[in-house]
Amino acid sequence: MSINIWDIFAPVYEFAMRSQKSIYDYMYERIGEVAQGKDVLELATGPGMIARHIAPHANHVVATDFAPKMIETARKAKNPENVRFEVADATALRFEDKSFDVVVIANALHIIPNPEKALAEIRRVLKDDGVLIAPNFIFREGGKRNLWQKFLSLVGVRFAHEWTENEYRSFLKANGWTIEMSIVLKGRIDLAYVECRK
Repeated sequence: MSINIWDIFAPVYEFAMRSQKSIYDYMYERIGEVAQGKDVLELATGPGMIARHIAPHANHVVATDFAPKMIETARKAKNPENVRFEVADATALRFEDKSFDVVVIANALHIIPNPEKALAEIRRVLKDDGVLIAPNFIFREGGKRNLWQKFLSLVGVRFAHEWTENEYRSFLKANGWTIEMSIVLKGRIDLAYVECRK
């Protein structure tokens, strides 16, 4: 997907996600629990919604996004002091091996053309006992799109991968991850909330 679409959506992304409030409230609480006292890397942070909410629990949060306008938007918000925002490519990270206790990549693997590369980089920068938190939008069996998914397609949001819940879990397992928790959160677009270890 072109970076330009996310630069365009940067100013309105957080507003658009208000329709998924119950999903995000769950993620803020759960990820905050897992991140307690930990060094956290968030990939595809967008305007920084998750980073801001979990920072009070974490030791330190580095929140990154591929789209410069998303990072620019995130930096304009009132952010906790222990959050740092920067532009980064999830498939080619600059961080040293085993740098983070927790890596979060929410609603992004499905838009990355080669998500295996992102998972390999996550494995590299995650400590041996670390946790990957990878919530991801999922599709219904048979590839049926709901109205919201059809609308997103019309405005230029393209999914490189349209996984069902089972397909997404299988993808993670095929890339060497052990799933420790997986639940489906219902919303305009359903989300598979998944926590994994190496």
